[in-house]
Amino acid sequence: MRVTFRPMLAPTLWCLPAFVILTGLGLWQIHRLHWKLALIAAMHANIAAPPMALDRALVLTPQAAQYHRVELVGDFDHAKEAYVFTTGDHGQPVYHVITPIILSNGKAMLVDRGMVPPALRDPARRVSGQIAGLRHIVGVWRVPDPPGMFTPAPDYKQRIWYSRDVAGIAKADGVKLVAPVLVEADATPNPGGWPKGGQTVVNLRNDHLQYAVTWLALAEALLIMYFAYHRSQGRFSIRWRK
Repeated sequence: MRVTFRPMLAPTLWCLPAFVILTGLGLWQIHRLHWKLALIAAMHANIAAPPMALDRALVLTPQAAQYHRVELVGDFDHAKEAYVFTTGDHGQPVYHVITPIILSNGKAMLVDRGMVPPALRDPARRVSGQIAGLRHIVGVWRVPDPPGMFTPAPDYKQRIWYSRDVAGIAKADGVKLVAPVLVEADATPNPGGWPKGGQTVVNLRNDHLQYAVTWLALAEALLIMYFAYHRSQGRFSIRWRK
């Protein structure tokens, strides 16, 4: 086999960096794929582990404790409920009820007690669910994403938020948090059925493989076009010797 190749300057100067960039993006997505798979495995392992005491969770960094189940003992301060607007499983509008639980040291944790439909956002419509006294709560330790650039501003008068802005909610109510995290209550039913807990989402979107395939396929297509063009100009050929 005899290969003849005389690269042309302009196509090479254009194609070479493009090929390097496309290949780099594909390899980066493969790296992200392995990172995401490890994250999903850790998330499922944490949520399947036995609940840990709050003191033990506080020894860890907020990220290290992410998705661990924790136990809290304290009194809910229902007067400082906040409501985070979102959508339910079928796209219907719902509110997540965020309530401080006051611990024995006087500090608080924010608890996502679960969701309610808009008709039940007013606590007067679900009085039986406003449980009083010392409570034992088991929930999932979560570090919510911060508000985005396009997140609407909260409605302070109605106590409605459009992201689970832990720091913002605590500041608005003058609540001193023991940790800047949120505990998502488990599915233990509340009196009257609302709020409905157990809303933790344990599935993460993982599209990195298809992204990697797309970038690497584009790199391969570019390489084929590059050599095809050189062949059309008589500058690339493969001859098989008999």
